[in-house]
Amino acid sequence: MNQKKISNAPSRWQRIKQSDLFYYFSRDKVAIVSSVVFLILATLAILSPLIAPFDPYDLRQLNLMDSELPPVWIEDSDPRFLFGTDDQGRDLWSTILYGMRVSLLIGIFAVLFQGTIGITIGLVSGYMGGKVDSILMRIADVQLSFSTLMVAIIVLAIVKSAFDGETYSSWAMVILILVIGLSEWPQIARTVRSSVLAEKEKEYVDAAHVMGFGSIRIMFKHILHNCLSTIFVISTVQIANAIITEAALSFLGLGMPVTEPSLGSLISIGKEYLFSGSWWITLIPGLFLIIIVITINLIGDFLRDVYNPKLYKGDL
Repeated sequence: MNQKKISNAPSRWQRIKQSDLFYYFSRDKVAIVSSVVFLILATLAILSPLIAPFDPYDLRQLNLMDSELPPVWIEDSDPRFLFGTDDQGRDLWSTILYGMRVSLLIGIFAVLFQGTIGITIGLVSGYMGGKVDSILMRIADVQLSFSTLMVAIIVLAIVKSAFDGETYSSWAMVILILVIGLSEWPQIARTVRSSVLAEKEKEYVDAAHVMGFGSIRIMFKHILHNCLSTIFVISTVQIANAIITEAALSFLGLGMPVTEPSLGSLISIGKEYLFSGSWWITLIPGLFLIIIVITINLIGDFLRDVYNPKLYKGDL
């Protein structure tokens, strides 16, 4: 009898197909197109060492005689370079693939880092209340009163002056992840706090208290589980914000080194040649950056609307 019940249980894929998220997603064309475009770009970025025609990090492959060659659809181009080359003779398509990987890695890990800080502080602040809540939220308010980019610029300028160029270059990605994460955790903390304030008044929390569960178990095993939809939505949007912040810092010369460029670094390199006719060095990486950020934001908007049925405008 038990075996028959187990065999009739729906599989994980069947449960996914029966979920509200899948139902709304399959009927939202914007979400589908955004997800497909993002998955294609993310796959290209992940597989960049395998599919890129050249390795932009290998200095032995560079030839200054190939610098500033236009894309293949423009006269005087070289068929080896689909989108042309930059000022150092690197294949722009290969550099964009590697740059997308760097930007996505920094965005994802920066959000994981800021999420760890923000979720912990938001949970403790919302659940404990009182003086603990006041102190933690005042700290968040002070940080929110400053521009995220300004905080990141100040910290990175201090860090960059404290280390020599070679040391900074080798740790640039880790430093950017830490700086961006420390600059943007208050947004997640305040969002989680507002969800916790609503959740802790519900009956299941009172039941957990009656059963003798400790505060840490209630916060991280019960309340946090019911705040995941909110965390998931804001984390998606924060990935796009982290990518834009990294691009801005790299554009200002405080991000990834020239030898390991991100999309922001490529745009920064190309700005010096924008008015000399080599527009593709800036414009093409900029288009890829815009597409990545827009698709992530559209996916985040879809998730926000689905998890808040009052806002959802899709076909029911």
